[in-house]
Amino acid sequence: MGMDRREFLRLAGITTIAGLSGLTASTALRNSLSEATQFSPDPRALIGKRWAMVIDVSKFKTDEDYMKVINACHRIHNVPNVTDRAPNLEIKWIWKETYEHAFPGQEHEYIEEGVKDKPFILHCNHCDNPPCVRVCPTKATYKRPDGIVMQDMHRCIGCRFCMAGCPYGARSFNFYDPRPYIKEMNMEYPTRTKGVVEKCTFCFERLAVGLKPACVEASNGAMIFGDLKDPKSEVREILRANYSIRRKPELGTMPSVFYIVGGKNA
Repeated sequence: MGMDRREFLRLAGITTIAGLSGLTASTALRNSLSEATQFSPDPRALIGKRWAMVIDVSKFKTDEDYMKVINACHRIHNVPNVTDRAPNLEIKWIWKETYEHAFPGQEHEYIEEGVKDKPFILHCNHCDNPPCVRVCPTKATYKRPDGIVMQDMHRCIGCRFCMAGCPYGARSFNFYDPRPYIKEMNMEYPTRTKGVVEKCTFCFERLAVGLKPACVEASNGAMIFGDLKDPKSEVREILRANYSIRRKPELGTMPSVFYIVGGKNA
């Protein structure tokens, strides 16, 4: 059986490290596997088969309601506030947008009154069929078994193929060192460097310790998070009872973020 390039480089790296430390490659591999088997997930971790979010647009009443969720996300994830650069250089994980730009092609004259005039909260859709994953050459962008589309900043080479592949504008590129633009550093979350892409990750690090995404906690019930595959979950209950839409459904990406824009179906 042949060995692909990635596996060859991995083994070569282990062999090199082992040689420098006086260990054999087999010993290094054995130690690595031993450490892996000793790892166990936090018992508090939230477990889901396909994480999803439902956003109730009607519960965002004021600009403060929007800024609460945006600031909650950006603060804990060290998202830089790049205000003195061109708008297209902005770094954002979550932001607000008009209906027209968020849902192109879904406007019509009979949509519920007031919906077209409201801003919508946007972030990565964590698609079930994510085009960004297919085009990433280093697998820095990948989809977890629970549906979260991840961004590994350490493996990112800055090619921006994922940005070109994402039809939702959910990714930002660091043209500059972002750290000088972080006002209050969260020492529990890593900062990024110039030349990498970043985006929302559904707060995977919070799920791992039993917490819901920061935006959900800050939304006062306007954003609901849960397992789309669980018919008894809160997100499924809400989707059954209300009319919802997703961004650009015609593309077949199957977003995991739903927006309630109408009243009860019943």
